[in-house]
Amino acid sequence: MNFPPIFLFIDFEFTMPENKHYPKNFFPEIIEAGIVAVENDKIIKQYSAYIQPKAFPILTNRCKSFLNISQKVVDEGVSFFELIHLLESFQAHERGTVITWGNMDMKVLRNNCNYHGLSFPLPCKQVDLSLEYKRFFGDQNQTGLWKAVQEYGKEGTGKHHRALDDALTTYNIFQLVEKDKSYLARPKPTTIGDRIDLSKILNKFAL
Repeated sequence: MNFPPIFLFIDFEFTMPENKHYPKNFFPEIIEAGIVAVENDKIIKQYSAYIQPKAFPILTNRCKSFLNISQKVVDEGVSFFELIHLLESFQAHERGTVITWGNMDMKVLRNNCNYHGLSFPLPCKQVDLSLEYKRFFGDQNQTGLWKAVQEYGKEGTGKHHRALDDALTTYNIFQLVEKDKSYLARPKPTTIGDRIDLSKILNKFAL
């Protein structure tokens, strides 16, 4: 049975060090996941969960303040293994495209998989929408997610730096960019001047 293509709009939030004096072996771990799965231009699944970090389980004050997150919700979150199981369930390797804003989400996911001794669950096409946006509008620098949606005269969904809200906002920008691409790709309608040679008609009446 052939399944339709699936687009996975993904956003992760990560742990972060307190300052430059944090242990040298520190690496960011996923502590919140937001996923929006789309088939045939319709959202078929939304997923939001906090994820328990293992290498550095105690959140720094900087992390808690920046993400407005508590140690308690992370401690009560799902395991990283459960997140991987969910990502594998989409069978993205057969029919999927992963779309993120920036390249950090997939880099951190891959690094976290290596730490846990797990296979990377999304061996499929990956699109960094921030680069697509940059190329499409000819910007010199990459634009932040919420600034990008505001440049369209829209507002982001929910709260910035909440994983599911950012994933939904990424999906919204994707729709806007694709609409603009489609509009620009349309052939321009012909005018009456394109259809007939007006100079011949004017010359005829000038005789």
